[in-house]
Amino acid sequence: MADAKDSKKGSKGWIGALALVTLVAVGTGGGLGVYLLGSVEKSVDLKKREEADKAVKVLNYTGELSLRSVGSVVANLAEPTDSWVRIESSVVFKTGTLPNPDVTLAEIRADALAYLRTLSMAQIEGASGLQHLREDLNERVAIRTKGAVRELIVESLVVQ
Repeated sequence: MADAKDSKKGSKGWIGALALVTLVAVGTGGGLGVYLLGSVEKSVDLKKREEADKAVKVLNYTGELSLRSVGSVVANLAEPTDSWVRIESSVVFKTGTLPNPDVTLAEIRADALAYLRTLSMAQIEGASGLQHLREDLNERVAIRTKGAVRELIVESLVVQ
């Protein structure tokens, strides 16, 4: 009988020790996980800050550029003939590169009018149509000014 009591007492002690070791392992693993999570987050934040500081900010435009409004151009489309388009735009150029900006702007307006009269409604529909219109107008302006104008900015486009 004494053997049965000792074996029960020994197995209870063994289970208690196993439960205690398991609790210590779970606590240690949880604490280590929390510590590692905090240190990883700190190192990622530090690395992002360093990369942001190293990044060179590229500016499209500097202080030596001028922005002039071309004005609005109204034209009827080639197809359908009863549709009209109105475009307002501006040009960006380096100050002093255009000898007479007012004359150049009038020429750009005339070019835009001539080009808009050749378009159909299908050519300027949607985002891709607007992008193609912008690229075509920029190309025409660059040819007209021999590259003096950096960009034509389409401010508004209305089609009726």
